[in-house]
Amino acid sequence: MPRTVIEPFRVKSVEPIRLTTPEERARRLEEAKLNPFRLRAEDVLLDFLTDSGTGAMSARQWGGIMAGDESYAGAASFFRFEAAVRDLTGYPFVIPTHQGRAAERILFSVATKRGDVVPSNTHFDTTRANLEYGGVEPLDLVIPEGLEPRARHPFKGNIDLARVERLLAEQGGRVPFGMITVTNNSGGGQPVSLENLRAYRDLLRRHGKPLVVDACRFAENAMFVKLREPGQAARTPKAIAREMFSLADGCTMSAKKDGLANIGGFIALRDERWVEAARNLLVLTEGFPTYGGLAGRDLEAIAIGLEEVLEEDYLRYRLRTAEYLGEKLLAGGVAIVEPTGGHAVYLDARAFLPHLRREEYPGWALCDALYLAGGIRGVEIGSVMFGKRLDDGTETYHHHDLVRLAFPRRVYTQSHFDYAAEAILELAARAREVRGVRLVRQSRYLRHFTAELAWA
Repeated sequence: MPRTVIEPFRVKSVEPIRLTTPEERARRLEEAKLNPFRLRAEDVLLDFLTDSGTGAMSARQWGGIMAGDESYAGAASFFRFEAAVRDLTGYPFVIPTHQGRAAERILFSVATKRGDVVPSNTHFDTTRANLEYGGVEPLDLVIPEGLEPRARHPFKGNIDLARVERLLAEQGGRVPFGMITVTNNSGGGQPVSLENLRAYRDLLRRHGKPLVVDACRFAENAMFVKLREPGQAARTPKAIAREMFSLADGCTMSAKKDGLANIGGFIALRDERWVEAARNLLVLTEGFPTYGGLAGRDLEAIAIGLEEVLEEDYLRYRLRTAEYLGEKLLAGGVAIVEPTGGHAVYLDARAFLPHLRREEYPGWALCDALYLAGGIRGVEIGSVMFGKRLDDGTETYHHHDLVRLAFPRRVYTQSHFDYAAEAILELAARAREVRGVRLVRQSRYLRHFTAELAWA
């Protein structure tokens, strides 16, 4: 039997990609103030900025959209959505939101107070910002291997249990709950093992603390468990995912990732502890409890997506895509986060551009260089995204400067990834020509979305 892992779908509708010249890209990047977020999508050849809401929906999902019930209250589409979330998570209380960051904001508003500390393996940007906005400290406690790009560990997303135990012993009164992100986005899309998740749950339970999962990429994590964790190979991804949720007390979810939808999210909870307050805030800021900022058609698409995302052939192809690009880059001597994660390949910008100082933001500079070289849009996971300019004018820096190339689901084919590899390897051959950048304007929170930069 052939060994090539093919796309487990066929193309039914196409969207043109506009080819641009290097000269045009240089103009467009200057107009965007050197910020890839500010580029027009029509000026991007391969858009690896994010896998959030950028995927292609299936024929079943489009059919579900036509059946969407747009009633304001009690729509049939909500009950189909609720049933799908309950079937997956086992949690009885389901609160729809327009996307993941709304779920985070609502849950943190009702479950935390100023001065609290919330541990996780690694908080991603919106999670961190929503906690900090409420005066809560987001604490990253990933295992040491998770901080080493070249460390080969099957579950680099695991949380450091010894450090969590120390935190609970010394500051337990400040910890309202523990979090964990599956897969660990900021650390390279790395998975969390069932063993680690179970031990984390047990540790929190001994201290009377609930566990909340950031479940954006739960299906990819489940597939990694199947492939890498002893004793799990014979299980289905759905069975593994259900066990993951059974070990926690609730979750926040961006359905724009492993919900295979273009918009949407939810909070799902095991008990009523935060439900009434969360629903009250939902009504105030998002919408009625049976739509929560979403159209009925979106609820239908998510309900179907939560089923399709757990198909094993799809997940095998999804993980192999990142592995395929990663192998090509490693063979060409490009440093990446190893092993490859589920939804993206992460370039190590400091290794790629060793001539740039951290003050020149090598991750951001590499993003700009990739766009100029090949029309590829990625995102910096480093000192612009996670660093800060303090009140005294000094700057803090992140321990990594990475470039994430996140792959929209069911959108690009193998030739697109071959092109990306060629463009990156060609850029690596002339890496010393890449210039650093400096921040010109920035906002207080999530500055990377809107910042203006200039060449250093």
